[in-house]
Amino acid sequence: MVIVDDDPMVRTGLRLILGGEPDLELAGEAADGRQAMAVIRDLRPDVVLMDIRMPHQDGLTTTELLLQSPSPPKILVLTTFDADDMVLRALQLGAHGFLLKDTPPPKMIEAVRACARGEPVLSPSVAQQVIAAATGRHDPRRPQALEELSRLTDREREVAVEIAKGGSNTEIAADLCVSVATVKANITRIFAKLGTDNRVHVAMKVRDAGLV
Repeated sequence: MVIVDDDPMVRTGLRLILGGEPDLELAGEAADGRQAMAVIRDLRPDVVLMDIRMPHQDGLTTTELLLQSPSPPKILVLTTFDADDMVLRALQLGAHGFLLKDTPPPKMIEAVRACARGEPVLSPSVAQQVIAAATGRHDPRRPQALEELSRLTDREREVAVEIAKGGSNTEIAADLCVSVATVKANITRIFAKLGTDNRVHVAMKVRDAGLV
């Protein structure tokens, strides 16, 4: 794991929160995007905690460059605001999720673990606001979104709506009274039909269509 933030106090706080967990290895830190590219290239971490507003090279540019590289790390966007345009852009680029900098330590630890497992992080407390902000300005997209979602079966559409609500696989399974394996299978089919591998994109498409 690598922490990228221009505020040394933030880096110190994250180091204290995450560094003591036996299953999380803090490999390095960087104070801006340019440093981050070099550090990440050398250390090849599984997860990067990425601030957005930084000098020299912002987190958005750095995220885009990293995700275009071979075997990119999973990127969690760090933000102070839950509906920041740059955060939304980072998610659209393929970032695995976002964390508010004031997220309680236990939830932050679990979010990093989830990301390391390959599970995109969509905190229910802020996902609705972020997705709404991302799609509320794009009403012209509704017909296209509805057309794309029409490719899904009724069950797949139910799972897609639950994704948009920020539910984890376990929570979706409980809400729909199916097994977690069934949820995962439906998500795989949803990704294939919508041409994505990102839960955020599915959630935004559901929002575009006005289904939540």
